Formats: sequence, structure tokens, C-alpha cells
Amino acid sequence: MRIDVITIFPGLFEPFRETSLLGLACREGRVELAVHDLRRWTTDRHRTVDDAPYGGGPGMVMKPEPLVAAIEELAGEKGTGRSARVLLLTPQGRRFDQEAAEELAGRGHLVLVCGRYEGVDQRVIDLAVDEEISIGDYVLAGGELPALAVIEAVVRLLPGVMGNPASAETESFQASLGGLLEAPHYTRPAVFRGLEVPAVLRSGDHQAIARWRAEQARERTRRRRPDLLRAASGEDER
Repeated sequence: MRIDVITIFPGLFEPFRETSLLGLACREGRVELAVHDLRRWTTDRHRTVDDAPYGGGPGMVMKPEPLVAAIEELAGEKGTGRSARVLLLTPQGRRFDQEAAEELAGRGHLVLVCGRYEGVDQRVIDLAVDEEISIGDYVLAGGELPALAVIEAVVRLLPGVMGNPASAETESFQASLGGLLEAPHYTRPAVFRGLEVPAVLRSGDHQAIARWRAEQARERTRRRRPDLLRAASGEDER
């Protein structure tokens, strides 16, 4: 997979690219992550990427000229059969979840556009963006942290990136768990400060362990995220 990131703060991505699963995936050639400074596509001597909004109001808006030029150079023009998927990170986008991560992991080329200030000129979205993505109902200073979250969630799903592929199949939100949260996890020691690991996990009875985990997953989801239970059962949320 190739991932291109367009940002005015490319330095934020460098440590991330060198560490953990992403760093290993890049070194092994499973992922090519290229981070681009948007100012490279500016044409004025001040390398301007923003301007005041038409109609007045606070803040600044990212200009269309450099953004569209950057996207089209990296991904091609929209509507011309380009293979890359261009995503704008914005609070107004579709909620990013595990299903979206799995969908994006099946693509060969992603271009992530990191907005800043009050947002980007709407013509950037109309002319060059395929989809707007949000990581939650809150506002950050820019799209860099959301882009990092998307990259992490997608890359770890690529073949060969995780040491044990089965790990991804038993995590929260996965279809194999019915879209529920995971059961609690335990490791050695068996007793810590008076708290014991549940006996069933030490029993060696794999069927009983599977039942316990399924029950715990459902109960934990009921307490913490009842909306996931309603979605799993097909109930209408009202």
C-alpha cells in the first residue's frame, strides 16, 4: 500500500513513521508512507496556504489552489478513473470506525489531506476529494492527528504487518465478535494484590473459556456501549 499525506506540518509524522508496527511495515516494504509539505505547491513568495473567508467571520480558510494542485499531482484528477482514494480529515466527515478501516485496508493507494484553520475551501472538496472522514464528534486544531489514527488503524490490518494475524480477528468491533467490545484480558501472575485471574481462564477448557469471553464481551458492551448491542441486534436506536 502507498499512503500520501498532505500537511503543513510534515515533521509531526516523522517519529511515527520510524516506530512500532508502521515503522516495521515501512522497513519491510509493505507500506510506503510519503509525507508532503503543502507549501511546495504554493506559487507566491510567502508560500501562502490560507486566506480570510468570504462573507466574513473568524479564522482563516485553506486556499484551493495549492491543495487541488497537490492532490491532482499525487492522485490524478477526480472523475478520471484514478485508483487512489482521496480522504479529507474533517469533523464533518463520515465517522471512521473499524469497518471503514477494513474497507480502506483493501485499497492500494490512499491520499490523506490534513485540513487546518477553519477548514478548506469547499471547491477543494468538490473538485478533488473523494470522501470526508471524521474520527469523532470533537474539533482538533488540524487533521494531522486524525490522519495518524487512520494510518495506524489501516496499516495494522494489512497482510503480514501483525505478527499474529488472528489478533485482529478477536478485537473490539470485529465482525467475529458480533461488533461488540472485547472481554477482559489477564496474564501472569495468577494473583495480584489480592485479585485473582478468573478460574475459567486457568482451566484449560477452551469451550468454557470461549463461552466466558462471549458472555463478558456482551456484558461489557451492555454496560459501556449499549449502542453497539442495538446495532448488532438490528434494533432501531431512538
